[in-house]
Amino acid sequence: MEMRGLRDDVYRRPLATALDRLGIEPGWTCVDVGAGGGDVSVALAEIVGRDGRVYAVDSDPLARDEVAAAAAAHSQVIAITQAGEDLRLPEPVDLAFCRFLLLHVVEPSAVLARMAAAVRPGGWVVVQEPVTSAGRVGGVPLSMPGAVHPDIGAVLPALVRDAGLVVVDAWAESQAGAGGGPVAEYLAFLTGVDPGDDPVVLPPLVTVVAQAPVV
Repeated sequence: MEMRGLRDDVYRRPLATALDRLGIEPGWTCVDVGAGGGDVSVALAEIVGRDGRVYAVDSDPLARDEVAAAAAAHSQVIAITQAGEDLRLPEPVDLAFCRFLLLHVVEPSAVLARMAAAVRPGGWVVVQEPVTSAGRVGGVPLSMPGAVHPDIGAVLPALVRDAGLVVVDAWAESQAGAGGGPVAEYLAFLTGVDPGDDPVVLPPLVTVVAQAPVV
């Protein structure tokens, strides 16, 4: 299974719960920051429909091609090459979303500030980031040396609040397994280590649902 689909599989429930929590509807305008291969952008496009719009933003120019391929059937998806710290959109959006992004950037607060500025008054910001060291393989904590802030999920609600947003809901969610299957495959992709038959607990994904103040 390719990485994009696998991530969508193992972490699909936190995303679905968050979107249900804020009541996203057809016609919304959204931005997916750090869109990568475009799996979340496509999911958003399917919900907002032809009357909505989804900006898929990523700092990697190659992501434009990946998003274009993933969203070929969704003309409402607009791919933009832009760093989260420099986020600028042609219009205010109803929802700004990011997942597995802030752990890799140098200044997460700068990205959150730009996301907060991108939404309309009363609009929504949804952020999903892991607590990597809370994951386990055979009872041993995980590590992610390549990430700048591997445990940023542990402080995510405070970071979102400090960006001037009102935290409406926040929770942590993960999946576990033993032996083969999506959980083991995802962990092997993430770490390069095949867990074999060892029990696995994936890093909990902290979701924060926040709202921009109504001025």
